[in-house]
Amino acid sequence: MTLSPYHGALRPKGVRRLLVAVAAGVMAISAVLFAPRPAAADTPWLNVSEDGYVSFTVPAAYVQANAGQVSQVVIEGNFGPSFSWAEFGLTRRGDAWSGVLGPLKPGLYSYQVTGDDTKSLKDPTNSAGVASKPLWSTFFVPGGSARLLADAPQGQGGKVETLTYRAKGDERSALVWTPPAYSAKGAKAYPVLFLQSGDGGSATDWLDLGRAKQIFDNLSAQGAMEPMVVVISGGSGSEDKELKDLRKAVADKFRVLPAPAHQAIAGVTEGGTQALRAALANPGQFAYAGSFSGLLSESVGRANAEAINRHVKLVRLYTGNVTDPAYNATNRLTKALDRARVRYEFDGVNPDAGANWNAWQENLIDFVPRLFRTVPDHGPSAGHGQLKGEFTPPAAGTTPTPFVSEGGFVTFETTTDFKDAQHVTVWANDAPGGSWLRVPMTRDGDRWRVTVGPLDPWFYYYKFIVDRVSIKDPSNPTKVTSEPTWSSFFIPGERARLLSDVPAGQGGKVESLTYRSTVANQDRTALVWTPPGYDPNRAERYPVFYLQHGSGQSYTDWAEMGRAKQILDHEFLDGDLVPMVVVMGNGNVSNFNKELLENIVPAARARYNISSDPSQQALAGLSMGGGQALGVLKAYPGQFAYVAAFSAGFGSGAGVDVAAINNGTKLLRLYVGDQTDFVYPSVMASLPTLDNLGIHYEFAGVTQGPHGWDVWQKNLIDLAPRLFKR
Repeated sequence: MTLSPYHGALRPKGVRRLLVAVAAGVMAISAVLFAPRPAAADTPWLNVSEDGYVSFTVPAAYVQANAGQVSQVVIEGNFGPSFSWAEFGLTRRGDAWSGVLGPLKPGLYSYQVTGDDTKSLKDPTNSAGVASKPLWSTFFVPGGSARLLADAPQGQGGKVETLTYRAKGDERSALVWTPPAYSAKGAKAYPVLFLQSGDGGSATDWLDLGRAKQIFDNLSAQGAMEPMVVVISGGSGSEDKELKDLRKAVADKFRVLPAPAHQAIAGVTEGGTQALRAALANPGQFAYAGSFSGLLSESVGRANAEAINRHVKLVRLYTGNVTDPAYNATNRLTKALDRARVRYEFDGVNPDAGANWNAWQENLIDFVPRLFRTVPDHGPSAGHGQLKGEFTPPAAGTTPTPFVSEGGFVTFETTTDFKDAQHVTVWANDAPGGSWLRVPMTRDGDRWRVTVGPLDPWFYYYKFIVDRVSIKDPSNPTKVTSEPTWSSFFIPGERARLLSDVPAGQGGKVESLTYRSTVANQDRTALVWTPPGYDPNRAERYPVFYLQHGSGQSYTDWAEMGRAKQILDHEFLDGDLVPMVVVMGNGNVSNFNKELLENIVPAARARYNISSDPSQQALAGLSMGGGQALGVLKAYPGQFAYVAAFSAGFGSGAGVDVAAINNGTKLLRLYVGDQTDFVYPSVMASLPTLDNLGIHYEFAGVTQGPHGWDVWQKNLIDLAPRLFKR
């Protein structure tokens, strides 16, 4: 078995189930939300495999009982690019809505179930919830990069307790983490970190979404942080007086060092802004300050620089990539601090996250080990980049969309036709492996707009979904014949080189071939690629490769979506491709075998200088087309010496002439996407069938990605250079 660079070996399916409980409440603005009734059964809706694939199975009866009849169900969660909030659409299969997403990067994920845009439910089979978001559930994908987010071994962690205090005449509460060695009756006093949530957030968010306890426990167990007390408060926009009341309450109940040199403050968004104000506007309160996506807008003058530099040991700034609203604010703040000659550190731009808890977890992991000790490294975190000026997409309505910015960030924008819409998303193949996600767009005047990324170099397709109706982007001239609401765009880069256009005049030609279909009783069309330098009078006839589309698709899809011309052009120019003619026919017929052998093949031979020798003929297809190719192999073994199926199983071996297949076939190669490809089980079941029959074949390995073009493009890239070389 020969694997291509795009394919991987089979991995264990080991699936871990997360156990469950119910929570009710009210969540997002403008949504109609439901307190879920008790689950009819305790079968988990969510399963997480050992390699990060997440499967959802939501009983349709439960959704109907709690939300009424719905036409669609999505899982909303932080699955999008840069861990942005996105919607993963489920498919109704029998009595359940289901889908598989992944592989997800190691980390913590949150989600809720939503029907018809507004009817949101909590997963009643998952007890891991979010106190401030009663409809959210969470799950954890383990892995090396998330090891500090995992639970510490039993008995090795610190403790979290609630501190109740009064501020501005009201009773307030905060959460306090104390290190494993802390004792209320001991003589030792500890430094203290005041850690704040964002505006409108809850102190519990740092535990439920930030994994703060796990981070402190693991850092403490590793000796990577100084023993300290951590006080976690909500993001209420607290003023200096409130912070003063909290500090007093902490000093009264916990053994903490009172001197500013032993006090630190940090927070997310508005909490980070407050931390900066405390350090920069009133130097002398805290010796350490950290801003995680803070938005400080006040200027910093040189008059304060001396006091700040004298009293504050560390000011460290953190921001996500250009999808973080703090990106531009941080750019402006660094310039202001430079002008004022205030000492600070910048962690660099996190390329893989925006303003969300996945980024802030990393920020906390970097910040805490720097407190109350001397550290040798003051630079950015590994992999983080420089600020490159402010990020400003074009003004609304000034350019075609989508607008692709440096680094793979893509801004989508609607026209003004949907100014009265209630819910607008952009659906694109921008999830892991090319799965499809819907990213919510936000109003921008009388348009809707969103920036997503970073997206890897590749070929992308998308559509707008406006109040559950699919809409083509009218500002994008690209088209997909079989999917009228789809548009496409391309992000260049080495990873996508084979999908890019070759220089003008260097590639092959694609032209239409009209033929009479006796099966469909009509004239039909195929597209035909001929290689550069194709000679219709060449003495040696060219090998021919018949390439088929899938169900619901068209003969145009391999050119418009599969990038077949670009792939074949590049591989020919790279010297990897035997000069051949490629025929992309129409497979939407009741009898494909007859259509191919009596209509498509004779028409191609009549017009092109191609061989009729079976050893010089190849046949492949995707999904339905792959099944058609295997059907021809079974019915007419030896007619095509090269046969391949992309995302299609071999099926039953009943009546198959094994000897004729083995004697007449030089290459039989099977491809499939990963667990997100719904035909994965049937293709994998084909392998032992072929083994038991004794049929000679190759399995290309699992291609990461779903039942979609990202997978099939890679399959063609792998297959084409293998043809006519044996």
